[in-house]
Amino acid sequence: MAYFPVSGVSCSPLLPPLVALAISSLTASGGISGAVLLLPFQVSVLGYTGPGVSPTNLIYNIVAIPGGVYRYIREGRMTWPLTWTVIAGTLPGVFFGALIRVRYLPDPRRFKLFAGCVLMYLGVRLLYEFARRRAGAGNLRGVPAGATVSIVAVRLRRIEYQFLGRTYGFSPVGLFVLALAVGLVGGIYGIGGGAIIAPFVVAIMRLPVYTVAGAALAGTFMTSVAGVAFFHLLALDPRAAAARPDWALGALFGAGGLLGTYAGA
Repeated sequence: MAYFPVSGVSCSPLLPPLVALAISSLTASGGISGAVLLLPFQVSVLGYTGPGVSPTNLIYNIVAIPGGVYRYIREGRMTWPLTWTVIAGTLPGVFFGALIRVRYLPDPRRFKLFAGCVLMYLGVRLLYEFARRRAGAGNLRGVPAGATVSIVAVRLRRIEYQFLGRTYGFSPVGLFVLALAVGLVGGIYGIGGGAIIAPFVVAIMRLPVYTVAGAALAGTFMTSVAGVAFFHLLALDPRAAAARPDWALGALFGAGGLLGTYAGA
């Protein structure tokens, strides 16, 4: 058994990486790091309920995501205009989300209620997508080897790119507003927002998941770095000392997630 003094958690040092490996290997293909499922495990199983659980969850993202992002870049499936738009929106959102988490949701009961609402929403979305695909309206089941993204046009009103011979486009302004809201929720919960924004972009903007996943992961990574920095700054105030992340615990989760996101991508 290992004891983590910052969080007060006691568990086998093998448990965090194994749990993270199992979760991230299943979620990375959809542009989701797995942090959204990892937080309930920390809260309900490990008993880590203080505000510091949110930035600890973000540390998992920082360590785990680069493997998946590297693979998307290497295979030419990273849609960079989509990535930078997501980052531009989520960064300010995650700052205000971190502030709300520390100032207004330090109580574990209130935070669990908030986290439960987020998970319920994601569960409903998952069931909807599953039913839609069973009805035959889903995206392609796979992509040919060597399929890449090529940018067609980058304008303020619309960005377009080609993938598998088809042209797709989206409004950067609309995506920015969506990313801002997602960043706010992600900052409170302790996720980069990929689990929330990826289904929206695929379902509403009609972009193929194979081109959205890499952008969602990259955006999650950048906002996680910013989120941890914001929580550290807030924890400098003695009244918010409980917001300090547990780097050792987060790094163990991230080690398993690093292998899982690379395999899942």
